[in-house]
Amino acid sequence: MMRPLAFIYDRDAVRSCRLLNMRLSGCRNYAERQGWDVADAWIDRGDDALSNSHRPQFDGLLDAMLEASQGRTVLCLIHNWDRYTHDLPSRVGFQQRVALAGGYTATTFDETDQGSVVELVSRQQSR
Repeated sequence: MMRPLAFIYDRDAVRSCRLLNMRLSGCRNYAERQGWDVADAWIDRGDDALSNSHRPQFDGLLDAMLEASQGRTVLCLIHNWDRYTHDLPSRVGFQQRVALAGGYTATTFDETDQGSVVELVSRQQSR
């Protein structure tokens, strides 16, 4: 049985990479402790990091996740929920997009939407 494959995502609007590097390192360490393989990290920067509608790196992550999801558990790993956005309705939109790509979202704080958003999207698709 293949180990789950984690796709690390973050966004960073500032020039200092210190906090970003700490979050990415935390994600990689968390994935290792969970026994997950890491595909790579996708980071939206600058204005893209502040947008809820234009996130080219996140779009690329979803494409890669969809391709890898055939026969393997895939997930988007983020440091915390704010790495998507601070706006709850928009965050749910990001989570739904991950579910549509065949995965779920997990944070380094042992939070996951594995049951909730994924089941909601599955129900919507079956209609």
